[in-house]
Amino acid sequence: MPVTKAVIPAAGFGTRFLPATKAVPKEMLPVVDTPTIQYVVEECVESGITDILMVIGQGKRALEEHFYSSREVEKRLEENGQFPLLEKVRRISEMANIHFVWQKELNGLGDAVSHGRTFVGTDPFALLLGDTILGESDSSQQVLQQMMEIHEAKNASVVALEEVHREKVSRYGIAGGTKVSDNILALNQLVEKPSPEEAPSNLAVAARYIFQPGIFDYLSETPRGKNNEIQLTDAMAAMMKGHEMFGFCFTGKRYDIGNKLDFIKTNIELGLTHGDISKELTDYLRTLAGKL
Repeated sequence: MPVTKAVIPAAGFGTRFLPATKAVPKEMLPVVDTPTIQYVVEECVESGITDILMVIGQGKRALEEHFYSSREVEKRLEENGQFPLLEKVRRISEMANIHFVWQKELNGLGDAVSHGRTFVGTDPFALLLGDTILGESDSSQQVLQQMMEIHEAKNASVVALEEVHREKVSRYGIAGGTKVSDNILALNQLVEKPSPEEAPSNLAVAARYIFQPGIFDYLSETPRGKNNEIQLTDAMAAMMKGHEMFGFCFTGKRYDIGNKLDFIKTNIELGLTHGDISKELTDYLRTLAGKL
C-alpha cells in the first residue's frame, strides 16, 4: 500500500536556542529564507505525501499560521506586482493537506507519535522529525521516497540510518542488524543513546521513518524510559521482536538544526546553493578565512 500520510512531531521547547525560541518555534527558525519545517514538508510532498499531521504544543501557533493562507500578505504582494514571491507564498498553503494536533504534555517522542493514531488509522505512514533537513543524495530521489520503495517491496517498517563517529553514538538511537544488500539492513537491535562500548554499531537513526500502523499498539504498551519519557526507540525495539524492520543507509547530508553550531553550518552550506547570495557569501567566507 502506498504511503500518503506523514506525521511531523514539532512540540518541543527548543531550549538550546533560548531566548530565540521563547516566542518563535525552533522549527520556524529560518535556513536562509525558508523555515526549517517547510523544508521537511517539501520533502514529504516531493515524495508523494498528500496528508500531513503536525504534533504541536504551547507556543507553536506560528506553525499553523505559516501553513495557512495569508490573504493580506498575498494582496499586498499582488498590488506591488511581486508575482514570483506571491507564487512562492501561495504555494505554502497549497502543498498538502496539513492538520494539527496538540500534545498537551511533553512526554517524549513516543508520546508525540502516538497522537497521530486517529489521523493514521490503518494506513502505513511516514514520520519525519521537524528539526532535521536531509540534503541531496547520490540518487535523484528524496531519501523518504527511496524508503517508500523499500517499504513497498518488504511490506515492513523502514528506518533511515547514517554512519556517525563511534565516540558520538551516545547522542543518537543506534541500530544493529544483518546486511541484506549494500544499503539495507534487517534490524535486530535498537539502543537509545548507548555508550560507545554498548553500541551495536555506529549506525544512527536519522530522523526519517516509515511505520506500519501496528507501531501504535507498541507505543501504548511502552513504559516510560530514559528521562522518564516514552521513547520511540523502546517501542520500535519491542515491535522488532515480532515484525520485520529494515534500516536504509542513505547517502547524502543530514542537517540537524537542533543545536546552534549545526544550525549555523546549515545556513552557510545551504546559503552557498542559493543563486542570489552564493557568490557574495563565497567571497565573504574566503575573506573571513584569511583572517583566522
